[in-house]
Amino acid sequence: MLDYIFFDLDGTLTDPALGITNSIMYALKKMGREIPPREELYFFIGPPLVKSFMEYCSIDEEEAYDAVKKYREYFSVYGLFENDPYDGVYDSLEKIKSSGKKLCIATSKPEEYTLRILEKFDLLKYFDFVCGASMDEKRSEKADIIKYALETTGCKPDDAIMVGDRLHDIQGAKKCGVRSVGVLWGYGSREELEEAGADYIVNDFSELNDVLHGLE
Repeated sequence: MLDYIFFDLDGTLTDPALGITNSIMYALKKMGREIPPREELYFFIGPPLVKSFMEYCSIDEEEAYDAVKKYREYFSVYGLFENDPYDGVYDSLEKIKSSGKKLCIATSKPEEYTLRILEKFDLLKYFDFVCGASMDEKRSEKADIIKYALETTGCKPDDAIMVGDRLHDIQGAKKCGVRSVGVLWGYGSREELEEAGADYIVNDFSELNDVLHGLE
């Protein structure tokens, strides 16, 4: 029985591109790095920031944590609200909620920021639980977030499904024995989601609702 729907936030419920990339640009400038075209920074959307900075800047973990601190100087004040809910998200969440399902945010974004974003865009009312990363980045991998969400909600893996736009959402769900839905309006391609092993892939919120309804 499908009782719990776990939702990613960035690239799934809201489009965070402007705020995240502005924050990355701010951090890179503080680090004395060249500022690339915005589109090159989209791969930062979804994965844990420490790993992304290590990969993009070819730096060690200690330097990456410092980069995240710089990132948050901008993001915590401006970046988190440079964000837009996707068209159709409110209607979709209302229908899922009214069907009796429990909704949970499962995001690699720190909980503190996640709650502020959900409140700002009037999305918090749809969610029974909000599970995010810790500010120290010790809980940031998607599998750890989903495990945390399972523990917080008290549900079994078979009773939940993860909805997200990137391979990390799909792979994290698989590690936890949770089914997954990949969405194509975010920052992951169909090929990425298929290779990660998504159980379902949907083009829009209408298809998402149909899939979830069919699993009742």
